Amino acid sequence: MSILVNKDSKVIVQGITGRDGSFHASKMKQYGTNVVGGTSPGKAGQEVDGIPVFNTVRDAVTSTGANTSIIFVPAAFAKDAMLEAADGGIKLIVCITEGVPVEDAVYAHRYIKTKGANLIGPNCPGLISPEGALVGIMPTNIFKKGGTGVISRSGTLTYEVVYNLTQAGMGQSTAVGVGGDPVVGLYFEDLLRMFQDDPETDSIALIGEIGGDAEERAAQYIKEHVTKPVAVFISGRQAPPGKQMGHAGAIISSTSGSAEGKVAAFEAVGVPVADETSQIPEMLRAQMKK
Repeated sequence: MSILVNKDSKVIVQGITGRDGSFHASKMKQYGTNVVGGTSPGKAGQEVDGIPVFNTVRDAVTSTGANTSIIFVPAAFAKDAMLEAADGGIKLIVCITEGVPVEDAVYAHRYIKTKGANLIGPNCPGLISPEGALVGIMPTNIFKKGGTGVISRSGTLTYEVVYNLTQAGMGQSTAVGVGGDPVVGLYFEDLLRMFQDDPETDSIALIGEIGGDAEERAAQYIKEHVTKPVAVFISGRQAPPGKQMGHAGAIISSTSGSAEGKVAAFEAVGVPVADETSQIPEMLRAQMKK
């Protein structure tokens, strides 16, 4: 099985006539994702790689029955795009756009929740259920269908971990890049719950990074609710306090967010933390043998 997306997902691309939207719409379609439409105001009736374009999300949903959207619009318009998707009846909204103002992300996140929908991102690579659906910008050639769920704050490290899993013969049920901004949608605890409840996910790889306390909260959640094997990698161990590293969310304050604190939180609840991403497959295998 998988979480959030599969072969039955009906996907629309918001901003499909733009450079990034059209490029990735074609890539997703090539992978086998059921891309049923796209939106671009004033361009209804056009097609992009055989995918019909609609003026609004509501029009697209009415015509296609879409339940998932992926957003490729400039940061200034991302909030409106997210709200439009929620109002249009979309149940999973994936916002790839980076540079979205924090207050816009906070408002959109709250609004989407009131509509009973889920948000991934902003500033994320999206997600993939191998051989099911790609809703994002991930390099598909490294993924293989299997039983390990992957949750990551870091785009590039996701690919490194997945490559190592695949090389070790461990496929993935779903891999989710949650995004590196201070405020994003679905996060570690939500996704840990989904993978714990997914009958075909047998293990979980979690990639965290410095900044905030999400990893510490995830460690506590694992202790209380997760029975499946989990292995963790924390990036940014060499980062100096007070300096933002790569992501807007990756900044250590004097009191929290350090790599050492995160590593300690996981080790305190018996979750192994890798020094190198290549160690994750063996860490998971060792737990699965018990």
